[in-house]
Amino acid sequence: MIERLVPDELWGLFERVVPPAPSRPQGGGRRRYGDREVLAAIIFVATSGCTWRQLPPSFGPSGPTAHRRFTEWSKARVWARLHRLVLDELGRCGDLDWSRCAIDSVNMRAMKRGELTGPNPVDRGKKGSKIHLITERTGLPLSIGISGASLHDSQALEPLVRGIPPIRSRRGPRRRRPAKLHADKGYDYDHLRRWLRQRGITHRIARKGIESSTRLGRHRWTIERTMAWLAGCRRLHRRYERKADHFLAFTSIACTLICYRRLAK
Repeated sequence: MIERLVPDELWGLFERVVPPAPSRPQGGGRRRYGDREVLAAIIFVATSGCTWRQLPPSFGPSGPTAHRRFTEWSKARVWARLHRLVLDELGRCGDLDWSRCAIDSVNMRAMKRGELTGPNPVDRGKKGSKIHLITERTGLPLSIGISGASLHDSQALEPLVRGIPPIRSRRGPRRRRPAKLHADKGYDYDHLRRWLRQRGITHRIARKGIESSTRLGRHRWTIERTMAWLAGCRRLHRRYERKADHFLAFTSIACTLICYRRLAK
């Protein structure tokens, strides 16, 4: 089970970003479970959607132990660093296509009140959160973010574009700017077009009342597929975390697994 959830290649990448275990100069205490077993337990919670207390005992570490390590690694930004490392490996192999990128968001209902939640205008005002993401041409997520469900999509464009990390290329310097960015009518604002042009990014944003969304869909269907891939991480079907950092961590884990599947092919 552990080797299936955490293959050797993924474990080798994780070892490069995980912080060292804290030392105990005084000695004593319980034996600390191995990082690979705990990582497998965290991925199982993310993909199955079970609670920490429902974690099967076959993993070794208990639910509270895995949750404590998950919190520890989230504070250390391990998940964002792992996602970037997998993207670097994809870029080194030439598996990232920067010619056309797309931006969009998806709503998640929040089961608890917490940070970065808000009334969802498309869900009768119930509390929810949004996942914002930018994907490259084939649908691999490059930049992700979360917000309250009431935040307008257009307000997330600039932070997401700035959040694209410098990623390795097969040849030449690292890259962090797409050649084109496709977006739907929710991003139809002149100041966003000007901002993209100033950074050398060609915008392909549908105009309200002028262009049909079906024409834009010829290139944006890949990000819709990526959102379906995110649904494969059952922990994201609803937001159960009060802390925004924990919800973002599960989103980063889902995006990392999406990118790793492409790398493992």
